[in-house]
Parts: sequence; structure tokens; C-alpha cells
Amino acid sequence: MQNNEFHTVRGYQLLEQEKKLLTSAMEDYLEMIYRNVHKEGYMRINKLSEQLNVKPSSATKMVQKLTELGLLNYEKYSIIFLTEKGKAIGKFLLDRHNIIEKFLKNIGISENLLVETELIEHNLSANTLKSIDQFNRFVEKHPEVIKKFEQFKEKDILDSLS
Repeated sequence: MQNNEFHTVRGYQLLEQEKKLLTSAMEDYLEMIYRNVHKEGYMRINKLSEQLNVKPSSATKMVQKLTELGLLNYEKYSIIFLTEKGKAIGKFLLDRHNIIEKFLKNIGISENLLVETELIEHNLSANTLKSIDQFNRFVEKHPEVIKKFEQFKEKDILDSLS
């Protein structure tokens, strides 16, 4: 794609989807399974459907797809475990979520933080994610940068009111 080609947001998503193994929904399921397996050692369909606010039948279908991709070990009416590949991808997905959430907090976003994070995380390139992670680590070492940014935002708000 050349730099001067423009698309709708959905168009860009479709272009990127061709490069990805998993859809955004698959990523959400795998991230949630990873979170729970990391915490409790396993996952059950009913808990997964509760946590993602979907019907158990929908969760079952997605778990079956992820099992076919070699990311999960699951047998009907059983518990869900991650394969080594599933663990690696799940860890990446959770790390990505945490990087975006931390970035949003760093720039002062607190309202709808979970929603904002979810909307952003599926649409970033690896290079952009790496830069955001570097920014987060930079401001951790230099908290005065965040203070200056907060002062700038306050002044900017006051200036826009006058």
C-alpha cells in the first residue's frame, strides 16, 4: 500500500486482517482465557461466556475454532487449557492490552478506560505498539514529563475558554 492511498477504517481493518491469524473476537477470547488460566490454571465455558457477556453456545463455537487452530486443548463439556502456542499468543495479547491501558492512563484518560483500550488494541501495528511501550517506559523513568503534559493540558483548556 502506498502512503497516498486512503481507505475507510473498515477498509484498513480488512487489509490488516489478511495479515493476521486471528480476528479481533478470537483475540478477545484468547486474551480472556489466558487471563483466567494464568490466575486459576484453567477455564470453563460458562465462566468464559460470563466474562465476555456472550451465550455459552457462542463461547463454545469460538473455543472450538481456537482449538482447531492449535491454540487450546478442549473437549466437549470439559475445561479449557492453553497450548504452548496459545500461551505465547495469550501473553502477547494481555501485554498489548496492558501497554495500551497504561498509555491511556499516562495521557490522562480515565473515563471509559476499558472500552477505549479494547477499541484501540486490535488496530495497532507491532511497530506502533513497540513505540507506545517505549513511551510508557520513558515516562516511568521521567515522571516530570507527565507533570509537564498535565500542566500543558490545563493551560490549553484555560486558553480555549478565553
